Amino acid sequence: MRTVTQRILILGSTGSIGTQALEVIADHRDRFEVVGLAAGSNAELIAQQAKLFDVPASHIAIADERAAAQLRRELGGAVLSGQDSAARLVREVEADTVLNALVGSMGLDATMATIEAGEILALANKESLVAGGELVMAAAKPGQIVPVDSEHTAMAQSLRAGFREEVSRFVLTASGGPFRGWSREEMWEVTPEQAAQHPTWSMGQMNTLNSATLVNKGLELIEATLLFDVAAEDIDVVVHPQSIVHSMITFCDGATIAQASPPSMKMPIAHALAWPHRVADVQPHLDFSQASTWEFLPVEPQFKAIDLAREAASAGGTFSAVYNASNEQAAEAFLQGRIRFPQIVDAVEEVLQKANDFAGHAGSIEEVLEHERLARERADVVVEKLARLS
Repeated sequence: MRTVTQRILILGSTGSIGTQALEVIADHRDRFEVVGLAAGSNAELIAQQAKLFDVPASHIAIADERAAAQLRRELGGAVLSGQDSAARLVREVEADTVLNALVGSMGLDATMATIEAGEILALANKESLVAGGELVMAAAKPGQIVPVDSEHTAMAQSLRAGFREEVSRFVLTASGGPFRGWSREEMWEVTPEQAAQHPTWSMGQMNTLNSATLVNKGLELIEATLLFDVAAEDIDVVVHPQSIVHSMITFCDGATIAQASPPSMKMPIAHALAWPHRVADVQPHLDFSQASTWEFLPVEPQFKAIDLAREAASAGGTFSAVYNASNEQAAEAFLQGRIRFPQIVDAVEEVLQKANDFAGHAGSIEEVLEHERLARERADVVVEKLARLS
């Protein structure tokens, strides 16, 4: 079967997802062509990427102005710069698929730009969907958003085993993070260095920290409610330390379909770029001739981030954006040594409890960002209070 070359625009090309996507593309140049790159501040790496994939300077965006000046000298041409440069790049460069792997809610504008351009959005920036929520989904055409997260691509693949009306439960798997089995008291002394050590995945700093608190799983639960139009109470979360089964779907007849593969992001990335097709030889398959054990355990009660995410998703509107924004502020405070590890989620909980006076429906990106700004302000106040108690 003849394959058509897909034009790929990568936002967040210097991060973990972006660099792995480029590795996939490098191995399958007959299927993919890189037409644009965007990053935050790593001018040296994005310059190397641009040269390797023959991307012209005019198709490069970088948020940091100082890095942009360095990049212009390196590439000998004009590049887009500024905090909105990734969204501007989407509007200026024609692509078949935009991989949004930007970090944090700064990816929301680029997500909306991709949707408005009518291009396929391969979404790794879960925070932009979590923040934009109903606004993003209302703007997107059916099938326009393709998930990159291993859990959501697992759900999407498992859903192909039956009809949507036959689904009974969604099952979201979690590794449990590096502190599974630890009490709150034991986690009180956790350092940023310890929180940066994930047992099965290699990710960026913020994603790894969010996985340690299980906030990342909370964000994935929220994202699943939006991607698959499912109520939060119909999504079970189960700890699976081996990270082999990436998620499951249970159908009305009692059948459960699971997607299993080694813990690598290359297959989910390739699957999103080529969706609904598969890319051969992206990563090794499971070897069932070798003995192995797969465990499934309940989420421990000291990890309350998932319950908070379920509440935010059920509340609707911008409560999910509040969840995300308050976590970003509290996580940064922890990394700076201002609060203790368990206090990250404590701060999220307190902000959510007091968010009724400003969170709710948003009719524009500006309103979403304003609600996020208010959540960050509230989180800063809570963090200062918690810092005095730590």
